[in-house]
Amino acid sequence: MVFFFIKDRMTKRVIIVGIPGVGKSTVITNVLNTLSKQGIDIKMAEFGTIMFEQARLLSISNRDELRKLSLEQQRSLQEMTANYIFSLENELVIVDTHLFINTAGGYYPGIPYKLLNILNPSQLILLTANSDEIYERRKTDIARQRDLISKNDISNELDISKIMIASSSIISGCPFSIISNNDGQLEETTNKICKTIMNQEQIK
Repeated sequence: MVFFFIKDRMTKRVIIVGIPGVGKSTVITNVLNTLSKQGIDIKMAEFGTIMFEQARLLSISNRDELRKLSLEQQRSLQEMTANYIFSLENELVIVDTHLFINTAGGYYPGIPYKLLNILNPSQLILLTANSDEIYERRKTDIARQRDLISKNDISNELDISKIMIASSSIISGCPFSIISNNDGQLEETTNKICKTIMNQEQIK
């Protein structure tokens, strides 16, 4: 399948989010490979990795030290990271980040108001899957340290994700899409995301 991309001078920044187990990393890698083959100048910006790289500039040598920083220091690092991503001049930048973080104090937004304003995304994409599939993926993913929660909890997280992506769309003023990544449908999911990005009009 051939995708056509209308070039312009503005960088398109597409934020792709999804709870652990939806297959976000695999899908994003597939999207990058697919669009790169079409000659698109595309870059993946993994927010957490870039944030750690920014922290290293402040003499922070490991990720454990990040957790020990004050909330104000962490927010400052988040803003540094968002500004770095905004400075990227590729034709298309895919931002891989968390929509929310489940903490003892409640759900904390991964892309709060200030970060959305800095990133100025062109589009938001929420990747989902069936809660049963997510549960099984988390259970069998030995490469990652996953917190194994109930299927009901996963269903609740999916519901919260939809609320938060809609809220982020209202705040940022950019469109959002919800795309499923069910078992055995990687290529179909990849094609849907590529089409969504290609057909999206730049209105900012």
